[in-house]
Amino acid sequence: MLSLVRSIFFCFIFFSISSTLAQNISLGTPILDEVIRRDQLAGEESLKYSFFYRPFSYEFLPVLKNLIPKDYNNKVSVGLLPLISRTSFNNSRPYGYGNGLMTPNVGGQQYLSGGIFGRYKFLQFQLQPEFAISQNRPYRGFGHSGDIGAIENRFYLWNRGDFPERYGDGMLTRFWWGQSKVTLQAGSVEAGISTQQIWWGPGQFNALTFSYNAPGFPHFTFNTSKPVKTFLGQFEGQFLIGRLSPSGLAPSQIDQLNATFYEPPVSDWRYLNAISLTYQPKWVTNLFLGFSRTFQQFDHMRGNSVVDWLPVFEGLIQPSKFARDGSYNNTKDQQVTVFGRYIFTKLMMEMYFEYGRRDHAFNFRDILLNPEHSRAYILGFNKLIPLPESDRHFQIRAEMTQQLETINYMARYGASGLFGWHQHSSARGFAHFGQALGVGVGDSGSNVQTMELSVVDTFNKYGIVLERLENHQTFFRRAFGDQDEVRPWVDLSFGLLLDRQWDQFLLSSRLQFINAFNYQWELHPSSSPELPRGKDLFSVYAKVDLVYFLR
Repeated sequence: MLSLVRSIFFCFIFFSISSTLAQNISLGTPILDEVIRRDQLAGEESLKYSFFYRPFSYEFLPVLKNLIPKDYNNKVSVGLLPLISRTSFNNSRPYGYGNGLMTPNVGGQQYLSGGIFGRYKFLQFQLQPEFAISQNRPYRGFGHSGDIGAIENRFYLWNRGDFPERYGDGMLTRFWWGQSKVTLQAGSVEAGISTQQIWWGPGQFNALTFSYNAPGFPHFTFNTSKPVKTFLGQFEGQFLIGRLSPSGLAPSQIDQLNATFYEPPVSDWRYLNAISLTYQPKWVTNLFLGFSRTFQQFDHMRGNSVVDWLPVFEGLIQPSKFARDGSYNNTKDQQVTVFGRYIFTKLMMEMYFEYGRRDHAFNFRDILLNPEHSRAYILGFNKLIPLPESDRHFQIRAEMTQQLETINYMARYGASGLFGWHQHSSARGFAHFGQALGVGVGDSGSNVQTMELSVVDTFNKYGIVLERLENHQTFFRRAFGDQDEVRPWVDLSFGLLLDRQWDQFLLSSRLQFINAFNYQWELHPSSSPELPRGKDLFSVYAKVDLVYFLR
């Protein structure tokens, strides 16, 4: 096995003969991802790549030419990474996602990051640790209604994931290696070890596989640092082997419920193997197509064969692993996604999709007749409208993420098999330290629709965001699908956005007002089957990101 990994490593290193090196920018650095994406829509010629893999390389970012260290392109360089501060506040319930090391929290929360990078010939390193401190106040979560049937269904799903309501008791402090890495790089490819966060897919707010939502996990990576040009077009991709850690926490804030209904997982880390590849056709330069596949499994359940170490190379169709009744049982948890993005250059617009499936297919007929089985998907667009006599643009961008299973899943497995996108009966949640690696809006079939309207000018932006979040729809169907009084828990929110640049200093801020209808599916005292009425909850979410580039 070691010889196989070693062979892959050296093949990757010598794939390209070019010796141009590039330093990666930290994933999740406020404002930057969005600004670079807008530049591509506006026609920036140097940005001919997919946006399916992040972090980016400095050499792709003309917008940062006045902010990065002056000696960056020298053969030997050492520099300081940006100082990053993120402050957030929730007054009565957790809200917000995509914050990495920061956890779902009530009260105040502070994140700090900074570091150094260096390189010599093919060797480069980045040391960027992170620190977060959270007030972590208790709040009114699930289980206060006393409905035993609902509680059993909630724990059925909680026992197939790792998504606690609250991250321990009292104030929480976390320190992590953050966006750090050590790699060897040659031309368009690099390989090494890293704890950086990664993003796969075209989504602006969510991703089905990897997003900003969870902290970075330790992994070996073999990836492109910029598109690889061939006679067929351009390719990008990443292969990784990683280690995922559990939260070690019970899901509910009510100890009596945990003692009665919670089934703790084995005390073990999970082995992760993942691969993704993207193709940009030479003849359709604005089209990007890609796929990804991941496997996770508790390490003690993994064997030592090549397939156990590299399950992403297994066949997608696995009829031999299905039982006689048509069910599929395996200790490995897999996800497969396909995604695409097209840029309408003259319209300054992009449209994209991501479609994923969690179950293996029994055969090709199963794939063709049941494309909706165990699926989730993301659809979105981004549009810029130039404003007259100005360098500014009006930006409209929107995205919808659908995780709720279709009726097809219940037809195959019955109601007892109804899970969420990031849940699994054996490997538990597709998560790291209790936070989903992909979609961050909630487990158990949460769906979200987001629209943003703003006026933008490079780093400067002011606008509004509208969001509708359907919470835990899989649980709602399991627990309340056959009655009329309890209604779905839906959040409607309105937010104000302000981003500004002052020389080397960047600000990104958000103030969001959320009204939760039928919060935690609790009924108002005056509710009746004839006149159903749930309990509502109004809350406020605020976030301020500050970035300072050190020269």
